[in-house]
Amino acid sequence: MSSLRISRRHFLGSIAAVGFGTAAWMRYGEPWWVKETHQTVPLGLGGLKLLHLSDLHANPMPLNFLDREIERGLAWKPDLICVTGDFITAYQPRPDWDAYAAVLSKLAKVAPAFAVLGNHDGGAAMGPAGTSPAPGTVHSLLQKANLRLLHNTAEPLVIRDRRIRLVGLADYWDRAFDPEKAFQFQTAQGFQADAPTIVLCHNPDSKDALAPYRWDLILSGHTHGGQFSLPWIGQPLAPVRDKRFVRGLHRWNERWIHVTAGVGSLHKMRFNCPPEISCLTLA
Repeated sequence: MSSLRISRRHFLGSIAAVGFGTAAWMRYGEPWWVKETHQTVPLGLGGLKLLHLSDLHANPMPLNFLDREIERGLAWKPDLICVTGDFITAYQPRPDWDAYAAVLSKLAKVAPAFAVLGNHDGGAAMGPAGTSPAPGTVHSLLQKANLRLLHNTAEPLVIRDRRIRLVGLADYWDRAFDPEKAFQFQTAQGFQADAPTIVLCHNPDSKDALAPYRWDLILSGHTHGGQFSLPWIGQPLAPVRDKRFVRGLHRWNERWIHVTAGVGSLHKMRFNCPPEISCLTLA
């Protein structure tokens, strides 16, 4: 009988140790273990290098962490940089805006850098008063950092003699989301689809609203890759309707969707879903 009690005690102790160890890893290990992932997207662009970042979430993520990971991404020497929203988590506590702008400004010094807003960056989806950024706060941050904000607008580019068109949209959960305005160039007289179109939109669920328009690749974040990926279950907490597009590069209706797991982590917690810096070669 005594040996049975000891066995039970050891068993419960082992369960507790595993639980504490897992919790410690989720909080102090995995959120800081950022992977560098590489994917190739066949767009006829001769191997242009696109750095895709998303969900930096300054506050709670410290600026020195974001600075280190941005520099790591820039070491890949990208030709184009796209950041798909959620620069902050909430307006309180406020980030050090000047220090944050200095970190982000490193992007545009290496390559043309463009951004869209996420649901945490302000607007109708942001939550109760007092947690939302004041109008234009994140806009001003991006302006100081020389990141070009695409807000229901399009931008033609020529990079290494390759023509590209970028289209950036307001967050899908925001009332400002306006694909008709963003793609109005496609209805202009004389429009010719002479360049691949890359769309920046924070939430990958936007793909259905964008289906009527011509585009080749969507870049999104928002999901954090699910943030918690459970064996045999998947990513039940991913904040999207279509759970097929939670992380990675996918083919959809003869187009491409890339969803990055993001650099930051809400509540500084992850499980079986490390953050990432996404390096896309546009072949």
